[in-house]
Amino acid sequence: MSSTAYASRRVVLGDLVSTSVVGSAALVVSGAALIGVLAQVAIPLPFTPVPLTGQTLGVLLVAAALGRWRGIAATALYGLAGIAGVPWFSGGASGWKITTFGYIIGFVAAAAVAGGLAERGWDRRPLRALSAMVLANAVILACGTIWLAGALQVSMVRAIELGVLPFLIGDLVKIMLAAGLLPSAWWLVNRVTGRR
Repeated sequence: MSSTAYASRRVVLGDLVSTSVVGSAALVVSGAALIGVLAQVAIPLPFTPVPLTGQTLGVLLVAAALGRWRGIAATALYGLAGIAGVPWFSGGASGWKITTFGYIIGFVAAAAVAGGLAERGWDRRPLRALSAMVLANAVILACGTIWLAGALQVSMVRAIELGVLPFLIGDLVKIMLAAGLLPSAWWLVNRVTGRR
């Protein structure tokens, strides 16, 4: 990345690893793989078709660490590979005809939010990181709820009862974890490298 490109936006954590095309591609594939691995951390809930998973934590971390475009690419790769048959959606599912596919669409939109805010430095301070993660998570829940309502042929109120309310506490934990990890990573980078 040229110095003028750096001047137009702040560096994200992924830029410290690589800004080359090959390096960025490796970061995107690694980001998609991390989301796929965390999707396997799934706890089925008997009162909803939506499981509690680690996917959203992966999306928040990957998007903020890689920035907007690489975050979008990583979440899109995760979704497209799953559509193509890679069994790495929650519970080993694949394909787009699953009840929870709206959340996967939401991952891409959330990556734009979290990654874009990280490029503005929102990943460097806990309160700003928390705000960025809350906004990105809200995008995931909105997309997931709309798809869920259509897939189950239920009202939006019922979709919220099934796809949002049971996950608020778990999402808050994941948001707080991501909002703590990112500023901590920047603190460590600054200590090691003397960056400001």
